[in-house]
Amino acid sequence: MRELSPLVAEPVRAFAHPDWVLRPGARYLAEVETEAGRLRLALLPGSAPRTVNAFLFLALHRFFDGLLWHRVVPGYVVQTGDPTGTGEGHAGFFVPLEVDPAFAYDDAGWVGIARRKGDLRGSSQFFITLAPAPKLDCRYTIFARVVEGQKRLFAIREGDRIHRVRILEAG
Repeated sequence: MRELSPLVAEPVRAFAHPDWVLRPGARYLAEVETEAGRLRLALLPGSAPRTVNAFLFLALHRFFDGLLWHRVVPGYVVQTGDPTGTGEGHAGFFVPLEVDPAFAYDDAGWVGIARRKGDLRGSSQFFITLAPAPKLDCRYTIFARVVEGQKRLFAIREGDRIHRVRILEAG
């Protein structure tokens, strides 16, 4: 695995669209450094290529660095990715819903893209499940899975920050 270098020195918070940065056949991990410790996410480009590309693009532009975990619902989800910290913000572009029937919110540790009520598109906000959440199935794109640090999820508190997101690539 090699770490991909950020494309900018300081976080960029708004874009018209994400450039295509996803490489065919590559496998990606995202290391999310939080106040509760490090989470390692295995990204799922084969299931949600547009969403994974958008996440990679934003991470490489340091978009997530310093953002709040603005929503924490014990026993359900933790959510971040809003540059305003209010739950209303986005990156300036939207990605359509991508549903892969091979994956379901059947356990803690699934990572999905949040969306506005009544809209099937997502942007930069993402959540991680803390328990099975079947009511989210086929309604929210699953684009990653927590593969390390799952216990740290339960230590995240509303108002905690993401320190940094690093992208690792293999293949």
